Amino acid sequence: MSELSRRGFLKLCAGSVAAVSLSQVLLPELAKSAPASGNPPVIWMQGASCTGCSISLLNSGQPGMKEILTEIIDLKFHPNVSAAAGDLAMKVIDDTRDAGKYYLVVEGAVPTKDGGIYCTVGERDRKHVIFQDRVKELGEKADAVIAIGTCASYGGVAAAKPNPTGCKGVSDVFKEAGIETPVVNIPGCPIHPDWFVGALAHILLFNEIPEVDKIGRPKVFYGRCVHDNCPRRQYFDSSDFAKNFSDPGCLLEIGCKGPLAHCDSFDRLWNSGVNWCIKSGAPCLGCTEKDFPDCATPFYERMPGVNLPGVTASADAVGGVLGVAVAAGIGAHLVGSIAKGRTGKKGEEGGEE
Repeated sequence: MSELSRRGFLKLCAGSVAAVSLSQVLLPELAKSAPASGNPPVIWMQGASCTGCSISLLNSGQPGMKEILTEIIDLKFHPNVSAAAGDLAMKVIDDTRDAGKYYLVVEGAVPTKDGGIYCTVGERDRKHVIFQDRVKELGEKADAVIAIGTCASYGGVAAAKPNPTGCKGVSDVFKEAGIETPVVNIPGCPIHPDWFVGALAHILLFNEIPEVDKIGRPKVFYGRCVHDNCPRRQYFDSSDFAKNFSDPGCLLEIGCKGPLAHCDSFDRLWNSGVNWCIKSGAPCLGCTEKDFPDCATPFYERMPGVNLPGVTASADAVGGVLGVAVAAGIGAHLVGSIAKGRTGKKGEEGGEE
């Protein structure tokens, strides 16, 4: 158990923004809390994914990331960085599973249609090893599971309509199989390295997953709405809407999904604290949300229909449907502005009625 309190941990996570990476901040605490039995084993599996979350993590230029991956944990297998392949890799995974006391990281969605045959991760006795079966087999015996990226968390891009391979998130697969291993979802397309490091550190320091919201995301990273903390918020308040990506103004009219998105990118920033979507002039696409990408398409048009608890509404319709669920989903401020006609109708010159 760590000497660092949970409250202290949350303060460190909240304070490690932009210039200072979370790996750099937490490394001393993780080093002090290293178990005498050795570094905790971690198996990293990839399913229906683009590998973008691994790339985001491994490309981090912040100090501490290398040490966490090589000195704090015992990374038994990772498809992109492990030297082992074929039968040797399968043996490493099997031996780690049999020894127990390990953590599983899953990247990518889990194809489930037709028995999951659309994603295999090796062979055993000349038969395909189905990714879905492997995830359940390893997940059932793991101490905890981190679903890294929106695909592993909820299905993501791989599960976009019409979802021909029946892709699902890890939590849904576990629920259907009756597997009770705790899962923490780290959505993002791709993730910010700090989100993974923070979740992993909490598990290692306190032997439990961090406090999560209703869809399994750590509240410390996903507890705030992008729209409410947007640096362009003043443009929204003054009904000044951009028509092109190079324009100043609120990006709602050209596809911003910030009112529905929850994460701390506006504070944490990417690429060693250099930038993030809105700062670069691009609209937020809501990639940390459960129904991404379907809830965000078309990407660069005024907010389309979005799935909310018990309600399906569009930005244009919200003014006439001021229900509690809608208000909670897109923020009371946005609801009020649309109800007053401040955002205007899609396609009208000037963006106002």
